[in-house]
Amino acid sequence: SMDNHTAKCAPIVIKDHVLIGAKSIILKGVTIGEGSVIGAGSVVVKDIPENSIAVGNPCKVIKRIG
Repeated sequence: SMDNHTAKCAPIVIKDHVLIGAKSIILKGVTIGEGSVIGAGSVVVKDIPENSIAVGNPCKVIKRIG
């Protein structure tokens, strides 16, 4: 079982106007920038810049929008 005294915590920040596809996983400490789209089933392991389309495992930016 997880020890509450040694477990690491970090917030997930999802900015405004973000679309997250079904069954995506967002790991702790990640920020998703405003206006971004995360493809279905993606595993987000690092920050995603604003106005980006990102997909995959691990999630990678494939296109900038706007």
